[in-house]
Amino acid sequence: MLSQLYIKNIAVISKASIDFTNGLNVFTGETGAGKTILIHAINAVLGERASKDLIRTGESKAEISALFTALGPETLTAFEEAGYEAEDDGSILLSREISAEGKTVCRINGRPATVSILRRVSSFLINIHGQHDNQQLLSSQKHLAFIDSYGSLEPEIASYREAYRAWKKAQQELLELNTDESEKARRMDLLQYQIAEIQEAELEPGEDEELENQRRLLQNSVTVVQALSGSLAVLDGSDDMPGLMDQFRELSDNMQDAAKYMEDAVETEERLSDLYYELEGLSGDIRRLLDNFDCDASRLDEIEERLDLIYNLKKKYGSEIPEILEFCEKAQEELERIETSGERAAFLEKETVRLQKEAQKQAGILTKARQKAADAFVKAVSMELVFLDMPSVRLSVHMEPKELGPDGGDAVELMIAANVGEAEKSLSKIASGGELSRIMLSIKNVMADRDKVGTMIFDEVDTGVSGRAAQKIGKKLAQVAKNRQVIVVTHLAQVAAYAKNHLLISKKTDGQRTFTSITALEREKRIQELARITAGENISELALEHADEMLRDAGN
Repeated sequence: MLSQLYIKNIAVISKASIDFTNGLNVFTGETGAGKTILIHAINAVLGERASKDLIRTGESKAEISALFTALGPETLTAFEEAGYEAEDDGSILLSREISAEGKTVCRINGRPATVSILRRVSSFLINIHGQHDNQQLLSSQKHLAFIDSYGSLEPEIASYREAYRAWKKAQQELLELNTDESEKARRMDLLQYQIAEIQEAELEPGEDEELENQRRLLQNSVTVVQALSGSLAVLDGSDDMPGLMDQFRELSDNMQDAAKYMEDAVETEERLSDLYYELEGLSGDIRRLLDNFDCDASRLDEIEERLDLIYNLKKKYGSEIPEILEFCEKAQEELERIETSGERAAFLEKETVRLQKEAQKQAGILTKARQKAADAFVKAVSMELVFLDMPSVRLSVHMEPKELGPDGGDAVELMIAANVGEAEKSLSKIASGGELSRIMLSIKNVMADRDKVGTMIFDEVDTGVSGRAAQKIGKKLAQVAKNRQVIVVTHLAQVAAYAKNHLLISKKTDGQRTFTSITALEREKRIQELARITAGENISELALEHADEMLRDAGN
């Protein structure tokens, strides 16, 4: 559940730390005090879009953090899969900082995160129902999602989509194969030219690097010859000057003479002898390098020509030789497909028919599952509506076939008859604002059992409702809050009376700035707030007595 919310520099809220409890938490307050701002702040820390306009005027940044405790195993697993672990006490702290420059910094338990990660993991934490969600009921496109979610139809949907995608893929391939013959001929000519050009080059991986090394050597042939010849001259000497070999021979001979009579000189003589033979070997190696070095200018021309060919192929088919060879292989595969397209097309014509029948079969299975889920959904929601003082409202799900698409072959729409004896009509055409609020609350309640989210937030779910219906909404919210945390922004005393934790949002001004404060109310203060909501600023004794009675009736 959401245990604590910290807000700094969000709109009219300079700084606030709000403690929540389990059960039903309710926010009340005057219009414009900042109730909706709280919902915006919670949305922001959950990874939803957050404008820099949220930042309090004159401030450089805004901060929001939300502490969640007593989390279920599924929620903790979702965080672990995202790369984050809970604290030792099982808590998770989400935080987000928004700067006036539009930059945002997100963290989970102090570790950096992205907005998309926040959004993904937060779906396991909170389910928010805002005023705009009622508009989902006016869109028949959303109604299908209600049925699929309520019926837990993910397996049936997955099976259908797999069959649908296979059918569409085969259909698309057949369409591509059935292009006009002149286009096929042009494509074949191009592929044949490309394949021949690459194959005639007889490329070898790594060939270009070896050729570049050879070119570099030949381009510096004068330097190489001079260096090798100079090295031989140093070792072998010349007519005018003895080389190292002659000097080492003389040195070795001298030490040999000394070693005949001096035992301690034997080791030195042997080392000098070894060095002489090593120099003799080096001299031979250098001479072979010089003798074998081919500095023919025509070879350099051949290398340049070959490298130009490879360079031109790279410009056309890939930055490296392996990429060029891969291009050639794919071109050969495509050419083969085109050359055998007649056979392939004949096969695909039969295959698309088979796959279409399979998609239709899976769509039929999905339709039956939806019909069963729709019946159960209507029954569950209708029971909720009876409790919420809408016993005469008859809800139904209208399903009719449509052309197969990614979501199946069903057009789904919620229908209601508002009064006994009236025909069912589209929900979007006849439901009032108050009816929409109660219907949506009913749907949220029956859907709540389908997820493991520990916190539900309702932002003015009681819009357009008053009197007995409002009291029923409060009672229903309290019932839901027995099994999970519920947070409600309300303007009705009948709803607020059922709260376990009543939070008052109030604003004041110092003549230059407006400040919002959030206070947890004890019972006496709750009586005054409920009386204010009911009677306005002029609170009478009768209003206070009525408020006290509402609390007692709600068990508070």
